[in-house]
Amino acid sequence: MQIEVIVNLKKIKMEVDANEFLADTLRKYGILSVRKGCDTTCCGLCTVWIDDKPTLSCTTLSFRANGRKITTIEGVHKEADEFAQILVAEGAEQCGFCSPGFIMTVLAMKNELTNPTEETIVHYLTGNLCRCTGYMGQLRAIKTYLGVQ
Repeated sequence: MQIEVIVNLKKIKMEVDANEFLADTLRKYGILSVRKGCDTTCCGLCTVWIDDKPTLSCTTLSFRANGRKITTIEGVHKEADEFAQILVAEGAEQCGFCSPGFIMTVLAMKNELTNPTEETIVHYLTGNLCRCTGYMGQLRAIKTYLGVQ
């Protein structure tokens, strides 16, 4: 079947199978920042925005995106770069495998929350898994990025 979506402000017609997941479709069309790590919605690697809301694309059927706006990290390059620089400054860049999904979640958090507490930040990130190390550096970077204590 064919769907039509807007990916990073570009209208695209995509051929998809009825049981194809959005992460696979986006990768098939060359959007390789979208990664899959678990296929069970527990790691957040595949996070994209659909109509500006974070969505796990590894379990979202592609046809459900028909007619909607999809944003990947390529579509928020400037904001992602700004946050990545803060991650580096805080020593929290780690291996980078989870970074696209993690950064998409953090940018969505910035858009949705005003002055979140540390507890709220941690709760918001519950679906993002970093396999490298702890989260303290990432938490410092997020607080700096969001301008909260």
